[in-house]
Amino acid sequence: MMGSIKESADDRLFTIVNYIILFIFTITILYPLVYIVSASFSSSTAVISGRVWLYPVEPTLAGYEAVFKHRLIMSSFLNSVFYTVVGTTINVLFTLIAAYPMSRKDFMPRNSIMALFVFTMMFSGGLIPSYLVVKELGMIDTRWSLIIPGALAVMNMIIARTYFQTTIPDELLEAAQMDGCSDFTFVRKIVLPLSGPIIAVISLFYAVGHWNQYFNALLYLKHQELYPIQLVLRDILVQNEVDASMITDVADQAARDGLRELLKFSLIVVSTLPVLIIYPFIQRHFVKGMMIGSLKG
Repeated sequence: MMGSIKESADDRLFTIVNYIILFIFTITILYPLVYIVSASFSSSTAVISGRVWLYPVEPTLAGYEAVFKHRLIMSSFLNSVFYTVVGTTINVLFTLIAAYPMSRKDFMPRNSIMALFVFTMMFSGGLIPSYLVVKELGMIDTRWSLIIPGALAVMNMIIARTYFQTTIPDELLEAAQMDGCSDFTFVRKIVLPLSGPIIAVISLFYAVGHWNQYFNALLYLKHQELYPIQLVLRDILVQNEVDASMITDVADQAARDGLRELLKFSLIVVSTLPVLIIYPFIQRHFVKGMMIGSLKG
């Protein structure tokens, strides 16, 4: 009976070094997250004085109370939910509609159309032409300005196309056609049920993109009632736009400065939490869909 292979000294050293590097890398990533959460539950004086390192100091919910008293937080949060849900639905629908025909070998013009898709990945009109297109379509200062211009990401379409090519065999299509199944029925009853992993992957990509977007909102939106939460977060973090008119129970400048610091950390937690909640539900599909969809078709 063959015994286990003995690990050499060099192999053990390599393993130890790898563990040390991964441990340092993990700490480097986790510590800022832990600090932000701890600071959001600490008092403003503890945060400003730098006494928060790992655990909350003088625990308080004042930061989260300020978040919900901010006149734009709730509306911007609901706006981001709308942009994410509606935008992701449209994105996934358009992506599947474009990807499936591109995966069919019997679709003769697929190479020419695919070349046009790839061309848009390498060349674009630029910022000003994009703005003019949105303006001429009458979408300036509307919710659709954050949804329609980015309705289809070509890279996600390519990933979905590759998934269809490697997962849906031609024999399955031929058998369905022999049974009198139309293309629409084949897609609805066979392709979509088998495409859960790739739908989960591209949905996550699109959803995170919609949830984190602020630049398009900065370009196309004028009324604060339409702002997504990331744009409000940007104003607070970058421009420090927190004053007595935005937070109703602040008495003086010192209190505003302290509450501003708490509001930053608390709002970061609130704006990040939805993505962290969603991810575990699609994690089991993510790796499978990403690996299969990234194979060269």
